[in-house]
Amino acid sequence: MDRLHCTLELKTASNDGGAMTFAGYGSVFGNVDLGGDVVVPGAFAKAIESATGNGIWPSMLMQHGFDAGGDTPVGIYTAMKEDAVGLWLEGKLAPTPRGQEAYQLMKMEPRPAISGLSIGYLPKSWEHQDKDGKRIRLLKSVDLLEVSLVTFPMNTQARVTHVKSDLTIRAAERALRDAGFSAKEAKSILAHGFHTLPPRDAEDTGELLAQLKRNIHTLTH
Repeated sequence: MDRLHCTLELKTASNDGGAMTFAGYGSVFGNVDLGGDVVVPGAFAKAIESATGNGIWPSMLMQHGFDAGGDTPVGIYTAMKEDAVGLWLEGKLAPTPRGQEAYQLMKMEPRPAISGLSIGYLPKSWEHQDKDGKRIRLLKSVDLLEVSLVTFPMNTQARVTHVKSDLTIRAAERALRDAGFSAKEAKSILAHGFHTLPPRDAEDTGELLAQLKRNIHTLTH
């Protein structure tokens, strides 16, 4: 089985009951990985058609099944497509110990402890070319078996690009306080909404709300 690593984007979806979801690229077109492979656009077209047609999607594994959990998946992929960059995936981690561990590792600060994606596949169509004095393999079509969360990406530039978490009550109160609301006002807003506050000057309110948006963006990105 061949492997190719690439970028990952992670977020918690507040409209999905706090589900541990992420999105990113399982493969990036055009760049040479450390194994000398290059994936070209269209390589995943049949795999995507097959998955969406028969409902059998690539598995979501950790470290290609070489971790303690073996081939037991840590979640599922919910969306998959090719775009101008590569193979775009959206996935949901399972609320199991391994799924929760993977999520916590990906969202650690000041940097993620795990940040790569890697495809496990069987090559179906390819050709060899010489590039910069090296022999490379152009992958034109692959049978996509799984996409793993990995620690050491074969593509060294394949890293987490974005982390987004749900806004907790404590973080929301902090955002309101930093925007200029008092502690009492912040608690009242969170409990009953903005209509509980006394009337404010429209310009003053606009500035506070603009600052609040900036604070929320900082706390959740």
